[in-house]
Amino acid sequence: MPGKFEVYKDKGGKFRFRLKASNGQTILVSQGYKTKVSAKNGIGSVQRNATDDARFERKDSRGKFMFNIKAVNGQVVGTSERYDSEKSRENGISSVGKNAPGAKIEDHTA
Repeated sequence: MPGKFEVYKDKGGKFRFRLKASNGQTILVSQGYKTKVSAKNGIGSVQRNATDDARFERKDSRGKFMFNIKAVNGQVVGTSERYDSEKSRENGISSVGKNAPGAKIEDHTA
């Protein structure tokens, strides 16, 4: 069973999305968007790029590991949580590739 994207409004009134795995764990979060349409376009970009390893930017800082997923134009469209190991980060990337392409979108803004 694939994961799901949740579109929501943050405290500042911007639209964001998060990708959740089938177990409910958040894998990826977006930046803030001015419109819901822009947030949904970001979801589409994640879905299109999730299976291309070249779209993942791996980062580490102070013993923590994370990744960004980027659109074809190089813009970051999603950011992971911080992981304690490189292996966990790679598992997170794999989870995006597995969950994002077929994930349904739930709108939590209404």
